[in-house]
Amino acid sequence: MTSWQFVRLFAGTFILLSLALGIPGSPIFVSQWWLAFTAFVGVNLLQSALTKWCLMETIMRKLGVRAGC
Repeated sequence: MTSWQFVRLFAGTFILLSLALGIPGSPIFVSQWWLAFTAFVGVNLLQSALTKWCLMETIMRKLGVRAGC
């Protein structure tokens, strides 16, 4: 997998997990404050689309993950 694929994998996982933890009807509900984390991930995805820079991708590359196009 390339770095951008890992970024999308992590973003999707974080969004689904934070929704499960933040929606009151969920069996693993903890607190509605987890929805703030969902918004944080969304804002970071939006920022990376507009600036063409993503901190998570930079971290992945430094960890040795292959850069992708």
